Amino acid sequence: MSKAIVFIHGSGDSARVWGAQVDQFEGHATYAIDLPGHGKRADTLPAQVSVLDYARVVHEIIEGELHLAQPIIAGHSLGGAVALGMALAYGADLGGLILIGTGARLRVHPDLLASARAEPQPTLYRDLAACNDFDIMGQVQDIRLPTLIICGAGDRMTPVKYSQYLHERIAGSELHVIAEADHYVMREQPEAVKQAIREWLARDGGPAIL
Repeated sequence: MSKAIVFIHGSGDSARVWGAQVDQFEGHATYAIDLPGHGKRADTLPAQVSVLDYARVVHEIIEGELHLAQPIIAGHSLGGAVALGMALAYGADLGGLILIGTGARLRVHPDLLASARAEPQPTLYRDLAACNDFDIMGQVQDIRLPTLIICGAGDRMTPVKYSQYLHERIAGSELHVIAEADHYVMREQPEAVKQAIREWLARDGGPAIL
C-alpha cells in the first residue's frame, strides 16, 4: 500500500499554502495540516515553544486524528524543521521525508523577529523564535529515512547550501535545486516541485536505507 503524505506549512502560514500540491500524487493519500494556532486549528501551546514541541503535536495528530502508519512527512521551512525533528524523535513511525526550503539550523534575522514581536504577531513570532533556536547540525547524520530535498535556486532565507548540507549528511537522500524559484518554491514552480516528488515517489518513496 502506498504511503500517505502529510504536508506541514512554514512560519505564519497554514495548510492552505499546499493548495498546489495536495491531491496531486496518484495512489498516495495526502493531508495538509495546520499547526496549533494556525489556520483552523486551535492553539494548544504556550507562548514559547520549540520545533520539537511542534514535532510532538504533529506526531499526535498523525496517530490520534489521521490514524496513519508510516506516512511521508513533507515540510516547508519551519515545517521542514518539524519533519527533521520528527525523524530524530519518531523515525520508526515514519516512511520518509520531503524537505522543502529548510535546513538543519534556521537562524532568523533579528529585524524579522523584532518586527513580528512589535506589530504584534504572536503566532508568527513564536514560529520564528522556534526556528531561531533550532539546531540539529550535529544530529542530521543520524536520520535513516528515504529523503527528498528540494530548494529554490534563489532562496535567500534558506540558501541552497542549507539543502546541500542535509543532502551530504542524510544517507541516500536526493537533492533537487529548482531554477527560477526562491523560498516559496512550491508556489513559484509548482509543476517542477510536483514532478520531483512524483519521480521520487515512483521509486517507492526513495531508496531503501539499510
